[in-house]
Amino acid sequence: MADDEHPELLPGLARAEVKASQAKARATRARKAAEAAPATLDPVARVLVDVPLAHLDRPFDYAVPAAMADAAVPGARVKVRFAGQDVDGFVVARGSESDHTGRLSPLRRVVSPEPVLHPQIAALAGELAERYAGTRSDVLRLAIPARHATTEKEASAPAGPWHHEPADGEAAWAGHEPAAAFLRHLADGGSPRAVWAAAPATDWPLLVAHAAAATYASGRGVVVCVPDGKDVTRVDRALTEVLGEGQHVTLTAESGPARRYRDFLALSRGARRVVVGTRAAAFAPVADLGLVVIWDDGDDLHAEPRAPYPHTRETLLLRAEREGAGALIGGFVRTVESAYLLRTGWAREIGPDRAEVRRRLTVTIAGEETHRDVHARGARIPREVHVAVREAIEAGPVLVQTPRLGYVNALACERCRTPARCTTCQGPLALTGPATPPACRWCGTPVEAWACAECGHRGLRAPVLGDARTAEELGRALPGVRVRTSSGESVLATVPTTKQVVVATPGAEPVAEGGYAAVVLLDTWLLLSRIDLRAGEEALRRWADAAALVRPGGRVLAVGDPAHPTLQALVRWDPAGHAARETDERIAAHLPPASRLATITGAAGAVDDAVTLLAAPPSAEVLGPVDLADGECRVVVRVPRAEGVELSRALGELQRVRSARKLDAVRVQVDPPTL
Repeated sequence: MADDEHPELLPGLARAEVKASQAKARATRARKAAEAAPATLDPVARVLVDVPLAHLDRPFDYAVPAAMADAAVPGARVKVRFAGQDVDGFVVARGSESDHTGRLSPLRRVVSPEPVLHPQIAALAGELAERYAGTRSDVLRLAIPARHATTEKEASAPAGPWHHEPADGEAAWAGHEPAAAFLRHLADGGSPRAVWAAAPATDWPLLVAHAAAATYASGRGVVVCVPDGKDVTRVDRALTEVLGEGQHVTLTAESGPARRYRDFLALSRGARRVVVGTRAAAFAPVADLGLVVIWDDGDDLHAEPRAPYPHTRETLLLRAEREGAGALIGGFVRTVESAYLLRTGWAREIGPDRAEVRRRLTVTIAGEETHRDVHARGARIPREVHVAVREAIEAGPVLVQTPRLGYVNALACERCRTPARCTTCQGPLALTGPATPPACRWCGTPVEAWACAECGHRGLRAPVLGDARTAEELGRALPGVRVRTSSGESVLATVPTTKQVVVATPGAEPVAEGGYAAVVLLDTWLLLSRIDLRAGEEALRRWADAAALVRPGGRVLAVGDPAHPTLQALVRWDPAGHAARETDERIAAHLPPASRLATITGAAGAVDDAVTLLAAPPSAEVLGPVDLADGECRVVVRVPRAEGVELSRALGELQRVRSARKLDAVRVQVDPPTL
C-alpha cells in the first residue's frame, strides 16, 4: 500500500505536500486533455509526410489539437507520428471532415507557423512528381530550403519605390526582333512566350533585366534561372542597375543557410517579386508570377542530379502553363527542345539578323592550310593562330578555350600510336607536370621506364593536352605576355582589359571588361568525338558561349575540320539552322523531343522484374538491357511524345508497386539529359 494513496496516515506537512502533488498532476492531465481536444474549426489537417516510399506519396489526415489550431496553417512545417516515428511534414490543407473512419492521430507539434509551402508550389511538386515518376517529398526537398529559426523571426522589409523607362529596354534589345513587341506585351500584363537566340557580343544579363523590369512594371513577379553562380552574379548586377537596390533577391547554395532562407522568406511573404538563381530558384514562391526566364537551357547544370531528376526548363515551362505566365528561353545557341517549341507554335522566335551578327564578330576556321600540308597536320596550334594572338594581344586580352583540364591527360606510343597503359592495373598513363614521370590515372603508380607493349619503342606523345600544358606552350611562344588559366577549382569570374592570354576550359571562361580582342577554340575534334546524342549540339553551345565573349568587331578562330557541319554552323553563326537540322534527324530516328524516353537502371534481376511489372503503353519500345559498370544494367523505354503522360503514369505506378512489395530498388529517369 503506497503512502500517497492514503495521505491521512502521513504527518501533517507530508500530507499537504502529497495533496499539492496530486492536484498538480490532475491539473496537468486536464491541461493536456484540453490541448489534445480537436480544434472547433477545420479540425483535420492533410499532411504531406516526408517519407521516401513511393506507395506512401499522398497526404495523410491528422487531428489538429485546439492548442495548435492557429499555428497549423496550410504550408506550415509540422511533426507527426508515422510508422512509430516522429517525421517531418507539411500541412497542405485544413478541412472539417476526413475520409478515415477510425480515430485520427493528432499532430505532434507545429515546427513553425510560417507558411513556406504555397499552394502553387505544392501543385507544381505533384505535377513534377508525376511527370518524372518520383515522389512529392523528393521534389519539395529540392524546392524548400532548410529552416533557419533565427532568420525566420526577422521581418522582411518591403521593396522601395522604383522607376521604369520602357525606352531603355527597347534600346538595349535593339537588333533582336521582335523584342520591342515582346517587352510591350509584358508591360501591358500579357504573357508572351519566346525562344531567344542572343547575338554574339551581347550583354545578355542586361537584356534579361529589362525583360524583368517590363514584367515588374505590370505588378507581376519574375523568376530567372541561370546555370551557375557566376551567371547569377552577372544578372544580379544587371537587375540592380535596371531595377535599383533592394528590388530583387538571389537564391544560390553559395549564399549560406541564413541568407538563402532570408531571401526565400522575402519571396514567400511577398516582400520581393523578382528572383534570380540556379536550379532551386525555379521553385521560388513568387506571387503573381508574370515571367519565367531560363538562360542557356542546354547547360547540363540545369539537369537536377537528385531524384526525381527534373530539368529546370521543364519546371519553368510547367509553372508558366499552370500560372499563366510568360516565358523566355534564351541562349547563344538553340537546343532541340527549344526548336521544338517553335515548331509546335508554343513560342515565338526572337533573334538577330545576319547583318547584325556579321557586324559583331567574324568566325574563321584556322588551320585550313595545315590540313592541306601533310607535314603540318600534327600541329595542334597552327601558325596563323599564333599570328592572330600576337596581333590581338596588343588591343586587349585573348581567350583560348581548350576542352580538357590538367596537363597531359593521355599518352601514346610515339611510333605506333598505341595508348600507353600502366603495367600494374592497365590504367591510362598521364603527366601531371613538365618535370614529373608518367603516372597511372587509376592507381597513381609512376612508370619511369615505360616501353610500348606493341613495338617496344620508349618514346611517348601526347594526343590530348590539358589547359595547364596549353598555357605552358603559349607562355613559351609569347614571351613577356601574362598567361592565366581558369578551370577546375580555380575559376576566374572577370579579367581586366590588360595584355594577357586566358586559357580556360568550357564553362569556366571569365568575362573580360569590354570583351576579348580575340577568342581561339582549340581541339574542336575532341568535343565532336564524344559518344553522345547531344555531341554536336553541346559542342556548338560551348564554342558559342566562348565566342560570344568577344568584343564587338572581334575575331574568333576555331582549329578544326573546316568541312564539319557543326563548325560551319559556328562560322555562319546559324544556331537556328543547326537546331532545325538536329530536330529533323531526331524526328526521323524517333528520338527526343519527338518521343519520350525513360531509363530503368539497376541490378540485372531488379531491372528484369521492373520491365515485367511495367504496364507501358501498347506502342512502347523496350531497348536493352545494356550492361553498365559495377554490375548494373539499363533498359530504355521509348514511346511517341503524345503518349509521354501515359508512360510517366505507368512508371509512377511501377515505383509504387515495387515500393509496397519492398523489391530491390531501381533508378528511373524520364527524359535523361544523356544516354
